[in-house]
Amino acid sequence: MQLRNFGILSGAVLLVTLQSAPTFAEDKIQAFRNSDGRLVFTNLVENPPAPTPASATVLAVQEKTDVLSTETPDAIGNIIDTISSHHGVDPGLVRAVIKQESNFNRWAVSNKGAMGLMQLIPATGRRYGVRDFFDPQQNIDGGVRYLKFLLEKFNGDIDLSLAAYNAGENLVQRLGRIPAIPETTNYVRRIRAMYKKSAPVLRVEAAAAPATTLVAVEQAPEKPQTSRIFKVVDERGVVHFSNIEPTN
Repeated sequence: MQLRNFGILSGAVLLVTLQSAPTFAEDKIQAFRNSDGRLVFTNLVENPPAPTPASATVLAVQEKTDVLSTETPDAIGNIIDTISSHHGVDPGLVRAVIKQESNFNRWAVSNKGAMGLMQLIPATGRRYGVRDFFDPQQNIDGGVRYLKFLLEKFNGDIDLSLAAYNAGENLVQRLGRIPAIPETTNYVRRIRAMYKKSAPVLRVEAAAAPATTLVAVEQAPEKPQTSRIFKVVDERGVVHFSNIEPTN
């Protein structure tokens, strides 16, 4: 799983609303007070109603700071975002893989026969229905689907998934670790470094209510708040962001 550092929110009080409703993942992180009184940041949105005069909402909005987005051609970037979101894979991770694999060159061919933006070998491409390896749409779709398969296979472990993308899933599964191959260890290290720079940041927005009806909740609950946002890919490949530390 991926850990991301974020700044600690300041202020004596935070104003929140609590609503119980079905959840769904989206591209912004919101803040809620759970049943234990803990302030939770998550992209599993509780779909709260619009603030009423008797309440106020604190909204932590995820802002994209993906440094690779400035290097990505617009047309390629749009394809990455659309396909990654459809398959539940972080587009920041996909950008980092493409940067390392082909440096966004759709015509790239390796000396081992890997082709296109995500450097798919023929067997892997055919496995995911790729016919034209130099077509960005087909290549990225095949590569993202393979990356999602690896993330699911290795229980969301990004390092093992990247190692398998480079050195082969069977080898990594047999070893249970990153192979001691310089090319593979450097591959994982470089992508992780680029992916780290694509971390989202939180910008807090508050919708104020009339002073006579505000309900103040102390920021410091009984359990200390964390300044980390944890990132987990679930069994469906959906990316979850939350300040609640996942359990194994």
